[in-house]
Amino acid sequence: MSELSLSAEMISVMIILAFTMYLFISEVVRVDVAAVIIMVLLGLISYVWPLFTGAEQGLIDVKHLFDGFASNAVISIIAVMIIGAGLDKSGIMSKVAAKILQVGGKTEKSIIPLIAGTVGVISSFMQNVGAAALFLPVVRRVSDSTGLPMSRLLMPMGFCAILGGTVTMIGSSPLILLNDLILTSNRSLPEGVAHMQTFNLFDVTPIGIALVLTGMTYFVLAGRYVLPANNEKSGDATQDTLAYFKQTYGLEGRQMEVRVADDSPLVGKTVEAIETLASHKVLIIASHTDGILRVSPARDIQIPGGAALVLLGAAEDIEAFCNSQHLSVKAQLDVFGDVLSHNKAGIAEIVIPPASHLVGKSLMDVRMRKTYGLNILAVFRGQQTLREGFRNLILQSGDTLIAHTRWDDLAELEKNRDFVIVTGDYPHEELRPHKMHFALAFFAIALGLVLFTDLRLSVALLTGALGMILSGVLTIDEAYESVSWKTVFLLASLIPLGMAVETTGTAAWIAQQTLSLLGGVPSWVLQAAIAILATFFTLVMSNVGATVLLVPLAVNIAIGAGADPRVFALTVAIATSNSFLIPTHQVNALIMGPAGYRVKDFMRAGGIMTLLFLIVAMTMLNLVF
Repeated sequence: MSELSLSAEMISVMIILAFTMYLFISEVVRVDVAAVIIMVLLGLISYVWPLFTGAEQGLIDVKHLFDGFASNAVISIIAVMIIGAGLDKSGIMSKVAAKILQVGGKTEKSIIPLIAGTVGVISSFMQNVGAAALFLPVVRRVSDSTGLPMSRLLMPMGFCAILGGTVTMIGSSPLILLNDLILTSNRSLPEGVAHMQTFNLFDVTPIGIALVLTGMTYFVLAGRYVLPANNEKSGDATQDTLAYFKQTYGLEGRQMEVRVADDSPLVGKTVEAIETLASHKVLIIASHTDGILRVSPARDIQIPGGAALVLLGAAEDIEAFCNSQHLSVKAQLDVFGDVLSHNKAGIAEIVIPPASHLVGKSLMDVRMRKTYGLNILAVFRGQQTLREGFRNLILQSGDTLIAHTRWDDLAELEKNRDFVIVTGDYPHEELRPHKMHFALAFFAIALGLVLFTDLRLSVALLTGALGMILSGVLTIDEAYESVSWKTVFLLASLIPLGMAVETTGTAAWIAQQTLSLLGGVPSWVLQAAIAILATFFTLVMSNVGATVLLVPLAVNIAIGAGADPRVFALTVAIATSNSFLIPTHQVNALIMGPAGYRVKDFMRAGGIMTLLFLIVAMTMLNLVF
């Protein structure tokens, strides 16, 4: 490669790079806003550059300033977000989340390796951003069920999705591209130098597995110190709701999951009989009997030995009742963790309007549980709150019912003119399990097109996304809402900067200057320097661009140092996955918004991960090859 001289264009690009890093680290504006600022600044400088320098064009061609919004990567991310939303809406992701909770329990140390390992395996055969986007709804549901903040789960998932791309030769774009670059380099090798062999699908698997295991171990051991606890949730979000009702109506209590022993006096009794036995101070709001899980079980349901129940009431009342009736209390919701999470069920206020057909009827006659899925906790009439003995109360116009209910049941109740729903900010989630087969079919079609055809990734994924919309799994408005536009603008706005770094020769100049300082050092030092350069470049430009730029350079350096050029080329392709320090990688940009991460969070957790990646990757590369 010919020696490059430092130019005014290169100096300008490096100044813009430094300004970008300042905006990201200082966070004087949001990262997506910072990215847009850099894109516009780059466009303005490129426009005036020929006027002051006489050059034919600026730092980049202004006509291509917004090409990032139509790039293959950005369109692919939009499509995979829509596919993920479709899988979630059909209920598939709920089943996956329930399986993770069943296997991994509800502790951070058991859930993180399960989620991270699963995503790592998936991303070894598909684009890592696709694997992360598909698992985003799963992590959200696990977070809702366990009370663990999303910020404690998404970064391990995202980092292991990136690491999983190193497990096979089709796991990431640089590795897919590597064999073509090797064949191109073979044509320009000096005489007497043996041609490099291309890599087979699983040649890199030992390296990738070691990296994924490193990421999982890192977060299990150090997660409590490096992961932020943004959007902190209590272990049971319903308690926050009950705090409001305690202040407003004097209603207090909590929900506890209990197990009915075989010798319990409650065995064989109905729900109504059990609540009567507890003087209605304790309500059964969910049951799991004979393999059937019920929320708001009907009053005539019989409770067998071994059944699981969720009791709602004051803590001292529940504990006294459990002690007298041979009930074992669980430390947290286990069987009912998903169905009673704060986004699935809670406390609501419901008013009986004057024209309601229920006026003049008793709560017992109406059968609120069986008919409407309402567990009535109290009735507010005038200035009086009735918390006991209201079963035979004759409903009047203006009565306010305080009820525990599933949000799906409450949404249905809004259509009923016999009720006026006062609680209006509850989560509205309309699952469409009857569309599950369509969701699976179009996901399989998209995955098949990605894995078994050479169709452009964005087109393959948009095929699946469009299928989700046309089959009714998602409405077009839901598809728009599922896209994280913060992620889209962050990535699309940074693509022109990467183009400028590459087209002005800035990246090549930095690489040459760095490596020229290392003349005469051992080959492993040169290899490490190349890995560090690839790590740096992948933070400020596309990993594909970094690979295309550095592989020929690495091959020439290896030949000059008497090292294996094939291993040096692979070092570049592996190291371009070492993108954890700032949220410029597609996966990091994807998880930043939902978890409420800041750039400082990535620098704290990602800085250590970056060093571990370099150590493990260099060690494994030299052990395996």
